[in-house]
Amino acid sequence: MKHNETVLITGGAGFIGSNFIVYLLEQNKNIHIINLDKLTYAGELSNLDEISSDRYTFVKGDICDRLLVDKLFKTYNFKGVIHFAAESHVDNSIKHPDEFIRTNVFGTFNLLDVAKNNWMDGPHQSKKGFENNRFHHISTDEVYGTLGDTGFFTETTAYAPNSPYSASKASSDFIVRSYFHTYGLNVVTTNCSNNYGPKQHDEKLIPTIIRKAISDEKIPIYGDGKNIRDWLFVLDHCKGIYLAYKQGVNGETYNIGGKNERNNLYIANAICEILDEILPKQQSYKNQITFVKDRPGHDFRYAIDATKIETELGWKADENFETGIIKTVNWYINKYKQ
Repeated sequence: MKHNETVLITGGAGFIGSNFIVYLLEQNKNIHIINLDKLTYAGELSNLDEISSDRYTFVKGDICDRLLVDKLFKTYNFKGVIHFAAESHVDNSIKHPDEFIRTNVFGTFNLLDVAKNNWMDGPHQSKKGFENNRFHHISTDEVYGTLGDTGFFTETTAYAPNSPYSASKASSDFIVRSYFHTYGLNVVTTNCSNNYGPKQHDEKLIPTIIRKAISDEKIPIYGDGKNIRDWLFVLDHCKGIYLAYKQGVNGETYNIGGKNERNNLYIANAICEILDEILPKQQSYKNQITFVKDRPGHDFRYAIDATKIETELGWKADENFETGIIKTVNWYINKYKQ
């Protein structure tokens, strides 16, 4: 069966990428997805077990492998790239920054350069039939640094990354920008706030709280638990990504946020209250909350102003934190209780 449009999705076995692939296959019946993933610790093929479609192909490989990436472009004639693949764990970036520079900076450059060479005859000259090809780069609000008690990140906020992870993502954002301005490559970038929901890696905050709680272990919270994040349900993020990919203006950046600011202690308490109802035991799960030494370079607060994508592209989050977290807790109970 011939499909109208083949796209490359990098890092599609990860948390957000796998949710997005399932969403995209449902939304676009004419699309064929090539999922290129290295399957590091953060990638799980089981995240895609629900897919049984001839419109989906998995390729194990590294975005830093120039020969492989170029071969895929020539084999499949991609109409677009949606680039999720990244090292994304702040604590790991403190211990092993070199892996973050390699994947996030060099890997992104590699994909951009291969896309440019396959889609363009020269600067600002697309090859015939490739005029509408697009490179969509998925980034993070952490590139903007940290906020005080007030204010929000907008698309014009100056970059001020504070960890090797956020610095590597900031670098990749700038390389994407340069390929638009220098070569005229059709690019769009989205910077999102903290995602949560099904399929997130066990090491992240919300899965850790749920896992430790139901395992009767201490629930570790950094510092005083007052660090604030803007929480975005992963399916809402997927909807925003697809909108920006299809309708975003060439060269533009769109911030996607959930307008759900919560501090880490609030998150832990909220999850414990849900578990107290769903899986009650003699004492509240809250008794397991334990404060641990804060991590280096721990940004105090992130919050995104998503006005641009809301007004220009019509996106809005369907879930608030209270509805999204119940869905999330139930999903992880099913996972951890098997």
